[in-house]
Amino acid sequence: MRFLEINLNHPAHYFTFGPFSVSAGNLAIIIFMFLIFAAALILPFPDHDEHKPQSSSREES
Repeated sequence: MRFLEINLNHPAHYFTFGPFSVSAGNLAIIIFMFLIFAAALILPFPDHDEHKPQSSSREES
């Protein structure tokens, strides 16, 4: 279990974009969230053809 230890005794890494600064960890999470959101928009929904209601054979007047 010693390999799971993380040394947190150092200053965080920050990226600066004009007046904004964000830590490297938060930037990674934000990018991951955008990727999941884009995948949800791009990937198709599963096909539900077998669950569509069947049309009735009688004619309505």
